[in-house]
Amino acid sequence: MLLFFDNSQAITPWERCRNSLFLGEFSQLNIWGKTMTQTPNIPPLIESNEEEYRDSGIPSTVAVAGHPLHPLIVTFPLAFLVGALGTDLGYWLTADAFWARASLWLLGSGFVSGLVAALSGMLDFVKIDRVRKRRAGWAHMIGNVAALTLTLINWLLRWNDPADAIVPIGLVLSLIVASLLGITGWYGAELVYRHKVAVIGYSDRREA
Repeated sequence: MLLFFDNSQAITPWERCRNSLFLGEFSQLNIWGKTMTQTPNIPPLIESNEEEYRDSGIPSTVAVAGHPLHPLIVTFPLAFLVGALGTDLGYWLTADAFWARASLWLLGSGFVSGLVAALSGMLDFVKIDRVRKRRAGWAHMIGNVAALTLTLINWLLRWNDPADAIVPIGLVLSLIVASLLGITGWYGAELVYRHKVAVIGYSDRREA
């Protein structure tokens, strides 16, 4: 079996695999008369657009010398809130009050830093058309708002007694939040790496 580039150059399956995986020498392949892009379209996980794949990208509205700040800021709430799940598990397994106090601080830190991250992300959501045109932008925004809301509830439930609310409701809420952050992290990466939002590029934030 032979596969063909658009320019009709015959290659073997091994050469096609080598080129696509290691050399990145083509973005389109013609197989039996059908054009296939290097970036698949698998809604709702992946939503590809050939024009976005080829342009230089759209700069963030919150940046220093073109360097976006949102991807940097989000590392803090991610670490704090996933860490809170770990300390909740620590308390569940050991009943040591240290883990309960640690969870309280991590939830508070995660919520406050999450608000800062949400503000920087919301500015891009409002001001960059491409973010709102893609499912990834909406999934990222709605999922993170839900995660922050659940984090606030989880934090307030423990305010007077850090240990009493952990099992089971606090632990369940922490697990849901950590799972949501994994999902929204996927869509955030889709915005940056596939849709080229918040990169150092030259495309206009306002699209026709």
